[in-house]
Amino acid sequence: MIDLHSHILPGIDDGARSLDIALQMAQQAVDGGVRHMVCTPHIHIGYFDNTSQSIEQTFQVFRQEVNRACIPLSLSFAAEVRVNELIPIWYKQKELPFLGEYNGKYILLLEMPHSHIPQGLEALTKWLLKNNVQPLIAHPERNRELLAEQHKFNWLQRQGCMFQVTAGALTGRFGDRVEEFALSMMQSKAFHVVASDTHDLVRRPNDMQEAFEVVSQFSTEFANEVFIKRPGAIVSFPIDGDIDNDK
Repeated sequence: MIDLHSHILPGIDDGARSLDIALQMAQQAVDGGVRHMVCTPHIHIGYFDNTSQSIEQTFQVFRQEVNRACIPLSLSFAAEVRVNELIPIWYKQKELPFLGEYNGKYILLLEMPHSHIPQGLEALTKWLLKNNVQPLIAHPERNRELLAEQHKFNWLQRQGCMFQVTAGALTGRFGDRVEEFALSMMQSKAFHVVASDTHDLVRRPNDMQEAFEVVSQFSTEFANEVFIKRPGAIVSFPIDGDIDNDK
């Protein structure tokens, strides 16, 4: 499996608190069937003021430690970018870390607030798509406004967004309402990628294996699409290839 969303880089946001924990998270991912993981720390103005440069510096050190520990996990980096008015500026300055490319567009992991759909999202989405950037909305199933008014998800779909559901949402980790919403999205094949959004070893572990089993019971073909094929295409990971962290 290919995991496009993780908070495994140590000490850079609300994810792994130490290198030791981060290495254990990497091993947990491998044990759960993950072959490639994208390290996606938050970029959230005023809370986690990470940049492409600071993320890359932390990533390079962490990748060396993963290699030293002989953990067979391929790694790359991007970011989970909170919706804000500076995104077009960052794009023009080449400061936006993308997950990769898909259907000729750069893929941006975009985070809404957990409480609501932010004003300006429609305009931002249109601007990004016009500039060859595909928004991949992180964990829409956990947004409280969408949970309360699920018809608004259809509005988001019409804007041209892609969607990443959290593995734990499909296994009940975030409660019944979130699970029901995620499963209803699954039934209509409304999301494009499942990712762990792992933050630690216990409270927010890597649930990819359990979630894969849930989706496989619905459709093996769809499970392969959202856990392996589409995320693999985004990061250009050779599904049948060897792991090489020195690339």
